[in-house]
Amino acid sequence: MSISASFAAIQPRYPEFKGQVAIVTGSSRRIGKGIAMRLAREGMKVVITSRTAATVEETTRELREVGAEVLSVVADLGLPADVDRLFAETLQAFGTVDLLVNNAADLRRDRLFKVDEALLDHQIAANIKGPYLCSLRAAEIMRDHKRGGNIVQISTVGALRAHWHGLPYDMTKGAIDALTRALALDLAEYNIRVNCVAPGPIVGVRHPREGDKAAWDAIERVPMRCFGVALDIGAAVAFLASPDAAFVTGQILYVDGGLTAQLSPRLQPI
Repeated sequence: MSISASFAAIQPRYPEFKGQVAIVTGSSRRIGKGIAMRLAREGMKVVITSRTAATVEETTRELREVGAEVLSVVADLGLPADVDRLFAETLQAFGTVDLLVNNAADLRRDRLFKVDEALLDHQIAANIKGPYLCSLRAAEIMRDHKRGGNIVQISTVGALRAHWHGLPYDMTKGAIDALTRALALDLAEYNIRVNCVAPGPIVGVRHPREGDKAAWDAIERVPMRCFGVALDIGAAVAFLASPDAAFVTGQILYVDGGLTAQLSPRLQPI
């Protein structure tokens, strides 16, 4: 399905979002792009940002073509100077920040003895320090404009129950779960809510093509017997940032087809 068809198919549910400003990190593709699409469809002004200029430009163009108001910023958020520039350019263009979605991350994972120190350092910078600094900058803006706001982190089911060969990624996402709770307590007095979405298996389609045995085998391990798609995560983010979730903070919402609820996969009892 084309982006224009996907965009048109989204049913907006939160008219109060219209004109608000959202920064979605890592939003040029995959889950981040789905989140950006949903928020733009709700009428938000959305900042598209990632390290890759080509995909940032492509996603920005696609969203503008369907009528979204977007700003593109190429940035490596593991670098504090790039974090500062991201927020400076957002304020210059849109004047404020109402929602921050910390989605950008290095997804690589492996076994302990294969993880070198360079990968560990990079993931600590990209997956922990970047979200921490972005949260700090966003919270400063939200505190000062006195309307409050929302921060939504994107974690993973691997932060709760580790993947096989899950290092150092699962460890860094476990830190994001803890950061969510700590920020929620620290920022509640400013009417800033902080929550987290933890995706399960998110791919491009609900069901793979016939003959893709590996994908169909994977689906058998998901209780709902399908995959999630990026717009599922976008819907969860929109809910958590909406007034419908006004009394929700410090929570982790698992969007995983029931994966974390099960003790063992279907037809594989312990």
